[in-house]
Amino acid sequence: MDLPTLWYLTTGTLLVAAAMTLWERKAHAQRSRELGLWACAYAVFALGCVLAMNRELLAGAFGPALTNLVMILGYLLVLQGILALDGRRLPLILTATLLAALGAAWLLAGQASVSLFWNHVGAFPIALVCALAALALHRSRVAQGLRSRPIAIAVLACHSLFYALRAFAVPILAAVQGEAVLVIVAKSTMYEAVLFTVAMSMSLLSLVREEDRARLLATARTDFLTDLNNRQGFFELAPRHLGSEARGASHSLLAIDLDHFKAINDRYGHDAGDRVLKLFADIAREIAGPSAMSARLGGEEFAILLPNMRGEEARLIGQSIARRFAEAAARSDGLAIPATVSIGLAEASSQETDLIALLAAADHALYRAKMLGRNRIEVAKPGQVVRAA
Repeated sequence: MDLPTLWYLTTGTLLVAAAMTLWERKAHAQRSRELGLWACAYAVFALGCVLAMNRELLAGAFGPALTNLVMILGYLLVLQGILALDGRRLPLILTATLLAALGAAWLLAGQASVSLFWNHVGAFPIALVCALAALALHRSRVAQGLRSRPIAIAVLACHSLFYALRAFAVPILAAVQGEAVLVIVAKSTMYEAVLFTVAMSMSLLSLVREEDRARLLATARTDFLTDLNNRQGFFELAPRHLGSEARGASHSLLAIDLDHFKAINDRYGHDAGDRVLKLFADIAREIAGPSAMSARLGGEEFAILLPNMRGEEARLIGQSIARRFAEAAARSDGLAIPATVSIGLAEASSQETDLIALLAAADHALYRAKMLGRNRIEVAKPGQVVRAA
């Protein structure tokens, strides 16, 4: 392909990327700012391509300078969109200063240095901004764990490297091999631009789609009232907690039931019952700690998985939860509702059991706690976990 055809192809690809990103923006309201910035960036790149094809129509160095500044503005918008994922932003004064400094450099260089600036010097700011965008994505908390993140980082890093080579390696090659190198580099730049446009737009869209899918999945696994895992979340995620621990480690599980919860609903109303459930969930989450996995299995039934924790330590945590909950519920400045819990505790090593067996054993112990008068904790007997399996 000749250069004009490659310019047209790049411009068309950018316009399609902008349209697709704007369309995707309708489906992801929570990322409308980021998608809007990226769509705007692709439109700015397209404008830069049009200016590049007609840069000789403008007097002196003005055409190439304006084209280069417009392109760099597009890269800055991409960087701004990536920073926005984490609620950060590039200061406007910094963007304006950078563009003004580059514009001044072009004007000071004048007509005599247009070729040097167009082929080499103007490539360095592009390489720098792309490197910063790759670094920002690498450090992004929101993008952590998303499968598209390494791809997007690689695309930006490779584009940065390509323009760094244009800035520093190509001048040496041109000096050694002659000006014919610049023609090859120009065509290579256009081919790379098409690939970069497609890869960048697709990888950034994938980031947003994956984040949205992860958010929906987390919502499906979360109890709307207590913000704990629901039954689905517990049975999907808990085995990962068990499997991530060292072989032979001990795991404990607390099966918990709020005592006489139906009577609380009947006497104080369902709103009060909901507040009791929320209070218990908050206390259980705080005392069990971040390494535990707490879940509301349904109604007034809860489970707390304590990976890599022996039974005696888990029993102390269960007692602390029960005591703190009863005190907080009964306080006159709080709910002023007498509420207690019954708890069943089971312990097993990772070699002995799976989640179903551990929960079954804890349920047996919980049933015994209820039969013995409630408001107490009972421990499953050794070997009961395996039998429950």
